[in-house]
Amino acid sequence: MTEEHPGAAEVVDSVLGALADPTRRQLLDLLAAQGEATATTLAERLPISRQAVVKHLAVLDAAGLVSGGRVGREVRYAVRPAALDTTARWMASLAADWDRRLANIKRVAEAAERDSSSTRPN
Repeated sequence: MTEEHPGAAEVVDSVLGALADPTRRQLLDLLAAQGEATATTLAERLPISRQAVVKHLAVLDAAGLVSGGRVGREVRYAVRPAALDTTARWMASLAADWDRRLANIKRVAEAAERDSSSTRPN
C-alpha cells in the first residue's frame, strides 16, 4: 500500500482512528445526507453539546474526512471523500488478498481430499 501511494498508510490510520467513535460516524452520516452544515445545526440532531460537536469535527477534519469553510460568521462543514476513498481501496485490496488465500486453501484441501479418496482401497 505505501509503495503505490506514499502516505496512504497514515491516511488509513487516521481515518480508522477517527471512525472508531460512533458519534463521529454519525456526524459523517449527517453531513453526507445534508451536504453541509454548521456545528450548531449538527448539535441539534445529536444528544451532545455544540462544543463537543466542534471537537469531533476537528478530529474528522484532521483525518481529512471533513472540511470547514467560513461563510460570514458561520463555519460550514462538508464531507471530503478522498480519505475515505483511500481507506476503501486499502480495505478492498486487503479483502482481495484474503479471497486469494482462501481460494488457495480450498484448492489444497480439495486436492488432498481427491488424493486420499483415490488411494483408499475399495
